[in-house]
Amino acid sequence: MKKILITGGAGYVGAHTAKMLAQRGYEPIVFDNLDYGHRYAVQWGDFIKGDLNNFYDINTTLKKVKPLGVVHCAAYTYVGESVADPAKYYQNNVVGSLNLAKAMVENNINNLVFSSTCATFGNVEKLPIVETTPQKPISPYGTSKLMVEMMLADFDRAYGLKHINVRYFNVSGADEAADIGEDHNPETHLIPLVIDVAMGKRENIKVFGTDYDTPDGTCLRDYIHVNDLANAHILALEYLFKNNKSNDFNLGSEKGYSVLEVINAVEKVSGKSIPKIMEKRRDGDPAILVADSVKAKNELGWIAEYKDIVKIVETAYRWHSKPKMVE
Repeated sequence: MKKILITGGAGYVGAHTAKMLAQRGYEPIVFDNLDYGHRYAVQWGDFIKGDLNNFYDINTTLKKVKPLGVVHCAAYTYVGESVADPAKYYQNNVVGSLNLAKAMVENNINNLVFSSTCATFGNVEKLPIVETTPQKPISPYGTSKLMVEMMLADFDRAYGLKHINVRYFNVSGADEAADIGEDHNPETHLIPLVIDVAMGKRENIKVFGTDYDTPDGTCLRDYIHVNDLANAHILALEYLFKNNKSNDFNLGSEKGYSVLEVINAVEKVSGKSIPKIMEKRRDGDPAILVADSVKAKNELGWIAEYKDIVKIVETAYRWHSKPKMVE
């Protein structure tokens, strides 16, 4: 069996990737410290509790497992928190990734898929966002991810560590069977927040900015379904196996949906009216963020299957409607 180690495999993206790896004949091994991940989400493959901030943990794990490759999803991802506590993000995201890269080199494991982010680009001047768009992050979270990308490039030149940076946009939705889904605490993503309103867990949803230069005045974002993202991680692994070449890919549906369109989609799926509170713009929120994924289509053979926001919301709503599992 072809073993693949998934750091952060008990989290949202990692768990969906583990399930899809298992479905395609791989043996996923989950490595997670459970700070934000969930033990119940590890349903495919073995679980190893460990922390990337501890070099011994990841080094001994790689010596034992001897995977063909690593999918690196472990990271802290709250933009606001990164602004308030940048030390936490540089320690976890950068130092943890450094320990992983060092351990991979020591154990002669040369295939790494890095789960990066569109936050490395910051406020862009031209849309859609391509791989060569200048990277100018505006948060410590985005900077921490860019620092890892730069570090991996150096490791490739010095040690031959081949890697793929997958920079994805607004990951959303849930497993079709509702076995796993988005379960963050605190939750900051728009779709689950609106679903919470529909389910009576919140009184309303705040809409930040209604005067943008967009069709309805609210921000447009590119929503990529978590299953499409999991598929991209696997295709990136297989690209490395075949080509032994590092690369970068932007991943999105290439279609922007506004805040109000997302709210309307939740209303359609749930049959509930969503109370809205219109607020002023938040600092640093661009009007439109949409990916160009042509390179991923041409070189990975990747195509986003979930492009309809209603379909994405349907999968999320099905997951959130299930009773939550107890840890």
